[in-house]
Amino acid sequence: MAAVVKQKGRPTPEVLVDALPKLVESIKFEKSMRWNDSGIAFSRPIRWYVALLGDMVIPFEYAGVTSGNISRGLRPYGSPDITIPSADKYFDVIREAGILLDKEERKASIVEQVNQAAALLGGQAIIEEGLLNEVTNFIEMPTAVMGGFNEEFLALPSDVLISVMKKHQRYFPVESQKSKVESQTFDLRPSTLLPNFIAIRNGDDIHIDTVREGNEHVLGARFADANFFVREDVKLKLEEYRPKLSTLTFHTKLGSMLDKSDRILKLGAEVGAMLGFKGVDEIKPLGRAVYLAKADLVTQMVTEMTSLQGIIGGEYALRSGESADVALAISEQYQTVPQSKVGVALALADRIDSLVGLFGAGLAPTGAKDPFGLRRAAIGVVQPLIEHGMDFDLALAVQKSAKTQPLEVTADAQKQILEFIAGRLKVVLGDMGFKHDVIEAVLAAQSNNPAGTVRAVKQLSAWVGREDWSSILDGFARCVRILRSQTADNGPWTVDDSKFVDKEENDLYQAIQQAVNVAQNQPNGQPPTVDEFLKVVTKLIPSITAFFDKVLVMAEDKAVKENRLGLLQKIASLSNGIADLSKLEGF
Repeated sequence: MAAVVKQKGRPTPEVLVDALPKLVESIKFEKSMRWNDSGIAFSRPIRWYVALLGDMVIPFEYAGVTSGNISRGLRPYGSPDITIPSADKYFDVIREAGILLDKEERKASIVEQVNQAAALLGGQAIIEEGLLNEVTNFIEMPTAVMGGFNEEFLALPSDVLISVMKKHQRYFPVESQKSKVESQTFDLRPSTLLPNFIAIRNGDDIHIDTVREGNEHVLGARFADANFFVREDVKLKLEEYRPKLSTLTFHTKLGSMLDKSDRILKLGAEVGAMLGFKGVDEIKPLGRAVYLAKADLVTQMVTEMTSLQGIIGGEYALRSGESADVALAISEQYQTVPQSKVGVALALADRIDSLVGLFGAGLAPTGAKDPFGLRRAAIGVVQPLIEHGMDFDLALAVQKSAKTQPLEVTADAQKQILEFIAGRLKVVLGDMGFKHDVIEAVLAAQSNNPAGTVRAVKQLSAWVGREDWSSILDGFARCVRILRSQTADNGPWTVDDSKFVDKEENDLYQAIQQAVNVAQNQPNGQPPTVDEFLKVVTKLIPSITAFFDKVLVMAEDKAVKENRLGLLQKIASLSNGIADLSKLEGF
């Protein structure tokens, strides 16, 4: 059935009168409030609308507020009325009121002012992109304010000071020099922070000293609290906090954080072995790091500022006499890509335990909902393995983790977990710029080793870009396509060279035997790579072409036909576990 609907056009102002209230209504927030009798919920009370088409006001009402051509200026100036004569004058009029409408312009102004202020203080600002965007989005007229704090607070871990300034106060810290851990070491370095900060005020520099004093007072109180927490925390060694993890619930079906810590201790040993950890110098730091990894969750500092989990654990580990390798692994366990080998093993054990346990408990993400951050956990499994080029069998790791869980993780659930991780791997590969069909071809055959998958995708991408690729793919595809409509009576077809009728059959058979022997006798003893597989196919192309030109595969004699199908099946099976070329364009 079909219908033709004709709707007569309406004047633009009339359309906008209906559309604008719906537009405002469509803007949703995670947290909203109600403030008047209209009962409308929004992130903040709506005080005015400016709705103009040229110089014409578009009249509409929503949430008890009627539109007009009057905006308002900054609060420090008493929020004065600003009349907008026409839509094309809006940006000019607002700029004359001192407000920077363009986000990128505000951001650039903030960066410039912060850097200038830091230079005046004899240092350089730590400008983190997330904080910069946050400050940019709640400031209309940015003005930098320099402030300071008591130098005694510099005895606190730098990460504590920085986190307090950034998270609680939205200040930009200042340091005397860049302080990054460029090697895989971790120690109690002297703080490179200066006893200063830079805040951004929404307004001009009138009464700037009062603003500075207020900010310094609030920050001083925050630092005093942090100082108390750290001072109390370090009265115990980090390992003495571990038993207290029993008071934190990981999940009702999966036990406490202590239970989780015990599980990842067992899994960590398995993961270490799978990653090739050998000798006391590698195995001991891993065991110790996994054992202490979650202990800082019950410290006062992390309870107050959860963003410091792991970071504080690393600091407290050093203060407890643990080695630098152990402290570094603890401190970087929540990073998407830990830089140390021990840190990678710890992070993998933790994230795989969460994925296996929560999937086993029936808590897989649904739609946009992912309350346990399992998509992030899966990315955190894939990315470190790729970036460090570490071969790792995810299927085996999931199987080993399932054995440590307090509930049954079925084979179906384990399959679901691996498919979920493969889905994240697909996203990562897409973000790396690889073609969709190449990704699909490799993932269809191998996805349980992310680093190996990336190598395979890179190699296949190179082959697909070759000038002779279409002839290579077509030769292999001819062998695969003819098998699709055929079914063997008793398992795979066998090949009996005594049943060959034509010379081309024997030639193809000999070519297959020779090529397969070369591929199977690789010096590394590993399964054939995409390169090795396609080199074999390339060598077979002349024999495949001659075979199809001279030989009738679907012979009337059943035995001869099946013998020939067996030859083609040998060629088709060469791609098993490597790539499904039927997913490629042009197959």
